[in-house]
Amino acid sequence: MDVDARPVGPGDKDSLVALARDAVALQREKRGGVLWTRTSARAVDPEGSLADDQQRDDTRVLVGTIDGVPLGYAVAHIDVLHDGGRLAVVTDLYVDPEARGVGIGEALMNDLLGWATGEACFGIDSEALPGDRHTKNFFESFGLVARSLTVHREIR
Repeated sequence: MDVDARPVGPGDKDSLVALARDAVALQREKRGGVLWTRTSARAVDPEGSLADDQQRDDTRVLVGTIDGVPLGYAVAHIDVLHDGGRLAVVTDLYVDPEARGVGIGEALMNDLLGWATGEACFGIDSEALPGDRHTKNFFESFGLVARSLTVHREIR
């Protein structure tokens, strides 16, 4: 079994869009997921937003594969902060639930860490929904730890 992470190619469009839609649908079901889909997710037009990301110089779009079959994807961009520092931000990292535990997520994250290092970033951020221990543990295995909490109250 060959696990790989590579930049998205022209033949990956349909798989990439399907994976992004699956990621949003799965996250929507989790605590905080409904609001996340309204604020952070590419819920409106994954095809267009992913195509836009692929054109940006400050963004990395990857597909994770097993034996060449796309089963995961990741997107990160660089935020240039007011002090000039460069922060990599992982906006998407998803692996099909049936393909988890074999190294696709790790391959994607390792690529993003290498890319961020090469882009002279001082750090890397991502998000995990509250109570999503699997995602929190995954990021912690790469040294990412919570640095802030966002709190919310619904008003009706």
